[in-house]
Amino acid sequence: MDEFIQRYVQAGQTSVANYLLDHFREVGMTTDQLLVFLQLRRYMDQGTKLPDADEMAAHLGWDKQKVYQLLHEMISHKLMTITTVTGADGQKQDAYDFRLLTEKLSQLAAQTTQQAAKAPVSNDRSAVFNQIETEFGRPLSPLEMESITQWLDQDHYRPELIQLALKEAVLSQAYSLKYMDRILLSWERKNLKTAAQVQREKERQEPRHTAKPTTNGQPDGGIPDVPIFKLTDN
Repeated sequence: MDEFIQRYVQAGQTSVANYLLDHFREVGMTTDQLLVFLQLRRYMDQGTKLPDADEMAAHLGWDKQKVYQLLHEMISHKLMTITTVTGADGQKQDAYDFRLLTEKLSQLAAQTTQQAAKAPVSNDRSAVFNQIETEFGRPLSPLEMESITQWLDQDHYRPELIQLALKEAVLSQAYSLKYMDRILLSWERKNLKTAAQVQREKERQEPRHTAKPTTNGQPDGGIPDVPIFKLTDN
């Protein structure tokens, strides 16, 4: 036991912000990318600025190519960059830089503060991501996360409106963000910005779809139902 405690202490610890653990998906980071980030932080805290992908793959139990792919995704989605730094010995070396990720988290914190003053807690951003993943029955891809973030931050769709569009998509068995986007665009063209406005519009449209009055049990001007028999029936 004493030997284990000694090895445990010597291995050191990696410090990770809880805010990142709470909101990594909302800035476009997947769970696999988070695991790579944790490995990177581990090596960087130990002084290795550009950790070896083979070693990280061994710790994660993955193929090296998967690690390379995830690193490329994190760079292309502006979660990190590779910069050149000067070491204590005066030598220049490449290093992973996570300032872009910190900026995204900072922007998210500011947006969340603004939304908290305007919207109820039940309309939290994270609830949108969680509900879509639950209904789709799978994790969201980085591109899908980026699309949802754009709905919230650029298009300024309210979370309740996105959740209502999700409900419409599920009822139509269309598990696609493109389908949801078409619904949201149609509501935007009609200047419907809240779930209550959408509901009122649906109620206003319902009388148009109501069946016409019937005469003698048959729809006005319609053709009566005729039973169909098989010719082979006796």
